[in-house]
Amino acid sequence: MANVTVIGAQWGDEGKGKIVDWLAERAQVVVRFQGGHNAGHTLVVGDKTYKLSLLPSGIVRGTLSVIGNGVVLDPWHFRDEVAKLTGQGVTITPDNLQIAETTPLILPFHRDLDGLREDASGAGKIGTTRRGIGPAYEDKVGRRAIRVCDLAHLDDLGPQLDRLCAHHDALRAGFGEAPIDRDRLLADLREIADVILPFASPVWRTLDAANKRGDRILFEGAQGVLLDVDHGTYPFVTSSNTIAGTASGGSGLGPSAAGFVLGIVKAYTTRVGSGPFPTELEDETGQRLGERGHEFGTVTGRKRRCGWFDAVLVRQSAAVCGITGIALTKVDVLDGFDEIRICTGYRLNGEVYDYLPPHARDQAAVEPIYETIEGWSESTAGARSWAELPAQAIKYIRRIEELIQCPVALVSTSPEREDTILVRDPFRG
Repeated sequence: MANVTVIGAQWGDEGKGKIVDWLAERAQVVVRFQGGHNAGHTLVVGDKTYKLSLLPSGIVRGTLSVIGNGVVLDPWHFRDEVAKLTGQGVTITPDNLQIAETTPLILPFHRDLDGLREDASGAGKIGTTRRGIGPAYEDKVGRRAIRVCDLAHLDDLGPQLDRLCAHHDALRAGFGEAPIDRDRLLADLREIADVILPFASPVWRTLDAANKRGDRILFEGAQGVLLDVDHGTYPFVTSSNTIAGTASGGSGLGPSAAGFVLGIVKAYTTRVGSGPFPTELEDETGQRLGERGHEFGTVTGRKRRCGWFDAVLVRQSAAVCGITGIALTKVDVLDGFDEIRICTGYRLNGEVYDYLPPHARDQAAVEPIYETIEGWSESTAGARSWAELPAQAIKYIRRIEELIQCPVALVSTSPEREDTILVRDPFRG
């Protein structure tokens, strides 16, 4: 049996929540390894809908869930999300949820800085969620972060606070803001420490032991490959590495444990916030996709931009992540289209590209090269086998496989977890 690493192969919002939930029921451990509470997952279980943004999706199923060191954790959001899920009947205790002791914290001044920068950026706005994710990662790399383990040693925090305040007070002064209130910050940390510390654990040991036992481990990525800080549409990206390789560094378990890499891919393309989007449709077709797909961000509520499937980008994601197979979601949204288009390449300054150029200006200027295929009038909603899919829908799926050079492992035909066609079991490699 193999472990499974799940990543979004587009700009996020590909439907990872349902797929991770579907897999989590068969896993012994589910691990979040990067990002923060800027990543939204919606799970539909029976007649209940759960909206998660920080906790691993396995928590809803009672599966041992781990927040790895590669995540940045807002302790107050953690408290509130736990309370919300507990109110929905989910049991959350240190027995089924662990947080890596070395996880960096998102603090109030991180949120402040995130918003101040975005407001001052004018045309350079990135479209951040303003939740402090980027500034928290900056402090981690700058070796001035306060981590979960520091909550047990707050009386020794003075030198670290000196480093933090020397950096942030200068930035705050530039925006006309008052310095950090150190006494208030320490008081807030003392109060929240009792909430966080019971969950703190050397999770690398937990994962090492689970892996040696042969337990099935599910690594749950957040956002999407095209938002990766190195491999995405920079600077319109998130502040962490979202590729599959991050599962190792962000959890403390070696790269050989990544197992089957499952890329979640929407049957069309969406994006939230600013940045290039070659196949974006700002017409009735784009509106139709958005309405039928209920394309609003789980975390922000922002309307998602919609466009045709971009095989160039997904092929690039598959190569960068070593994707073993894809889970194709929201096929049912395409029901009823007379024609469906797939982007197979780009034109830029008279040249044809089979990849997305790295510079933002070139990315914004590329013109998609489309292939048009016949649509289908029958419904795919709720299909659970190939036999229930229209012939043209199967033809569309097969063409996607050819263009992205990666096989389909699962097909999702509705938000319901059972409405899934299993082609290849990721846990069996």
